[in-house]
Amino acid sequence: MRRLALRHALAELTPKQRAVIVLRFYEDRTEQETAELMGVAVGTVKSQTNYALAKLRALTPQEAYR
Repeated sequence: MRRLALRHALAELTPKQRAVIVLRFYEDRTEQETAELMGVAVGTVKSQTNYALAKLRALTPQEAYR
């Protein structure tokens, strides 16, 4: 059930936010690696990560995210 809730929450993110979450947390990439792969600045990775995690927390309050 948790996996399904997370999958639905991830679908609500923007493509850029979803990519950042997948690269940072599923593929365990650094901020620098993620920025290079996405062709954006490290600051963009940081801000998109923060926005994405905030949205995931709001959509799935029963889960714990770092």
